Amino acid sequence: MFELKVKTHFAAAHQLTMVGQKCENLHGHNWNVEVYVSGENLNEAGVLADFGDIKKAVRQIMTDLDHKFLNEIDAFAHAQPTSERIAVYIAEKLQAEMDQLAEEVKVTRVSAWESADACATYYPS
Repeated sequence: MFELKVKTHFAAAHQLTMVGQKCENLHGHNWNVEVYVSGENLNEAGVLADFGDIKKAVRQIMTDLDHKFLNEIDAFAHAQPTSERIAVYIAEKLQAEMDQLAEEVKVTRVSAWESADACATYYPS
């Protein structure tokens, strides 16, 4: 099994209800994101997937989130944009891209760090 990791970041605001007093106010974070992809086999070039392709896909996803009010993004219209749901959103979007780039490569986890000491990690099944 091979695993690749790409780190990135974005800045955005959100407003959460029913999670705590401070989080109920409109506030922002500088999120750090780690995405992991894995697979069993290397391609003919000897790599699991091209880092450039992964980074390009991740950059596009970050463009969808960066400097946005996350509550107004369609994906969060009926679900609060918590760190957990942000990790799921990124994982699903990235998997759709990976399916087109490298068929046997799967997103195995995404961590969305909302601060230096707090993150949510999603492991797609």
